[in-house]
Amino acid sequence: MSLEELEALLLVQERDIVLDQLRHRRDAMPERAELAARAGELRDREADRSSVAARHRVVLAEERRIDDEARALGDRADEMNKRLYSGTVASPRELQAMQADIDMLHRRRSDLEDEELEVMEQREALDAELAGLDAAIAELGSAVSELRATIGRAEGEIDDEIVRETARRADLARPITEPLLRDYERRRAQNRGSGAARLVGTTCQACHLTIPSTEAEQIRRAGGSDVAYCDNCSAILVP
Repeated sequence: MSLEELEALLLVQERDIVLDQLRHRRDAMPERAELAARAGELRDREADRSSVAARHRVVLAEERRIDDEARALGDRADEMNKRLYSGTVASPRELQAMQADIDMLHRRRSDLEDEELEVMEQREALDAELAGLDAAIAELGSAVSELRATIGRAEGEIDDEIVRETARRADLARPITEPLLRDYERRRAQNRGSGAARLVGTTCQACHLTIPSTEAEQIRRAGGSDVAYCDNCSAILVP
């Protein structure tokens, strides 16, 4: 063990802090929260559209059914009217009955046309609602795509930095023995980031708490020949 190894360990610690910051920056991009919100809104609007479209199909089918029935009644009334004036029916009673049937068919068709008008108004309202939802979905879809592209570009830039910092860390870690490096990494994981720290006076720069002055003096006298640990956070101390 040497002081040079411990000094290299502090340099590795600096690079690890930078890497932690880069990973945090990558995960905590404000655009991610905005993307989640916009994507949630998009899902809601798509669900709304699905519901409105289902109602629209029902109303449209009803409108077509009424229209078909009204047309059929009109055709039937026209046929009876032709027969009425064709001269093929001579009986006054039969002619009177035919006229009554024609009048009934016209009344029924008029009722159906009124009903169709009401259904048509419902369908037109749903048409407008669908158009509004389509516009909202298009706008949200565009926003989601733009946010994903922005996040993708930022991720690419940060990932490039991570690759560079990882290479620098590997270079700085070369003088450090494998057992010491593993010990540092284990303590860093336990301490959530601080595996090694400078001892300034009697204060550990990882946890900023003090150790006994006699212990601090012993660490300095050893000059890095032995690995010393902070009593408070267990980080490796570098005199």
